[in-house]
Amino acid sequence: MYTLYGNAISGNCWKPAFMLRQRRLPFRWVEIDILQGASRTPAFLAMNPNGRVPLLQLPDGRKLAESNAMLLHLGEGTHWLPQDAYDRAKVYEWLFFEQYSHEPAIATVRFWVARLNKGEEWREKIAATMVQGHAALGVMEQQLARTAFLAGETPTLADIALYAYTHVAGEGGYRLDGYPAVRGWLARFAAVPGFVAMPCTAAEDPS
Repeated sequence: MYTLYGNAISGNCWKPAFMLRQRRLPFRWVEIDILQGASRTPAFLAMNPNGRVPLLQLPDGRKLAESNAMLLHLGEGTHWLPQDAYDRAKVYEWLFFEQYSHEPAIATVRFWVARLNKGEEWREKIAATMVQGHAALGVMEQQLARTAFLAGETPTLADIALYAYTHVAGEGGYRLDGYPAVRGWLARFAAVPGFVAMPCTAAEDPS
């Protein structure tokens, strides 16, 4: 059985949990309280020296960090990862975009506002970061005005990666009113067969 160490309201942790459920792979969820430093204990650092969740332990005991690496591993041989080399590369392109351009602005602001309650104290820093976030949403809006999903007409790992924090962007103060294509995409992705929403909890473990 797989073991997934994660935090229930983390979009990055939701990603591999979603794919495990899509593939009907039984797994054990281990909740890690990052605000209490549970990912920085000697025991956890021995498993992942980077001290971050999610962390996926495979049935044979090997471990894998980084949410998008988990998506690629779990997506092998499924319709979520195209076989054509160029189509696969376009999925990778969105995965890199998510981690470099999207997550640092969308997820970070959500964390500051919804988890650390710094919305007022850090309002100038938040406003500056949201400029980057809206730029990322604008890139998505352009693509989704052309195609039903980010890498084409069918959902891929790219959509899992970007859905994770886009659908909760409002918790950080982002308004999606000006992004009709993004809003339509969010609704389409939530209608994907087998869709499971955040938060991830042990009670939803398919095993």
